[in-house]
Amino acid sequence: MPASTAPQEAPQAPQAPQAPAVPPAPAAPAEQTAAPAAPPASTAKSRGADTRALTQVLFAQLKNLLPGSAEHSRVRGALIEANLPLVRYAAARFRSRNEPMEDVVQVGTIGLINAIDRFDPDRGVQFPTFAMPTVVGEIKRYFRDNVRTVHVPRRLHELWVQVNAASEDLTTAFGRSPTTAEIAERLRIGEDEVLACIEAGRSYHATSLEAAQEGDGMPGLLDRLGYEDPELDGVEHRDLVRHLLVQLPEREQRILLLRYYSNLTQSQISAELGVSQMHVSRLLARSFARLRSANRIEA
Repeated sequence: MPASTAPQEAPQAPQAPQAPAVPPAPAAPAEQTAAPAAPPASTAKSRGADTRALTQVLFAQLKNLLPGSAEHSRVRGALIEANLPLVRYAAARFRSRNEPMEDVVQVGTIGLINAIDRFDPDRGVQFPTFAMPTVVGEIKRYFRDNVRTVHVPRRLHELWVQVNAASEDLTTAFGRSPTTAEIAERLRIGEDEVLACIEAGRSYHATSLEAAQEGDGMPGLLDRLGYEDPELDGVEHRDLVRHLLVQLPEREQRILLLRYYSNLTQSQISAELGVSQMHVSRLLARSFARLRSANRIEA
């Protein structure tokens, strides 16, 4: 019996080295690499929460630095970088304007820089509260002066803002869209000014004349508003003939008018003028020769 049990225990001994064949070590790094995926989100949230405190510290440093120095520029740049999320938040309010968001953020950053240069931390106001109107105002000024397809006077633009606000208030009060007279009475201005403001509000984007109408499949405005005038080609010709006719003698002018405007034959013209038909033919030929020699187009 002892001899038979020895061979059974012998095969079990080589199985011991097979345990390391299934390496548990790589599984641990896989879990360790998955775990660090969370810190970036938490770090971003932490940075967002600490922006106000960081801004206060940077402004305290900036106050004691000489403007134009290298350290002053470094701290000022850090302030701009730390508050860029404020600019992006303000720029997101203008997404409906169909303007590249990168351009809007750049304009808002100019407003942020102006706010940093004018901010006084000793007044007890939080910097985001102070900077937001400056950033938004810079973006609105950009849209007012540079983005409109058709530039409108500043007074008309400011009045359009009032008309738009009054229209929203009256819509809420009446439960319907207000009339032009109701808006004019609300703002105590003329109806013509209200209509002008409404037209000014449409100047942000111009509709292409060749663009097809969406939904109904109708042709573009160019196809519906205009048509080819068959007489258009004759405008230049009539102007040229008028210029050439005044260079002819009065009798030859009359013969040409009778022949080509009154549609009379040469015999009828000869009877009208009391001359022979042969003479009328010679006068017409001489007139044509003068007109051809004076024709600047054929020359």
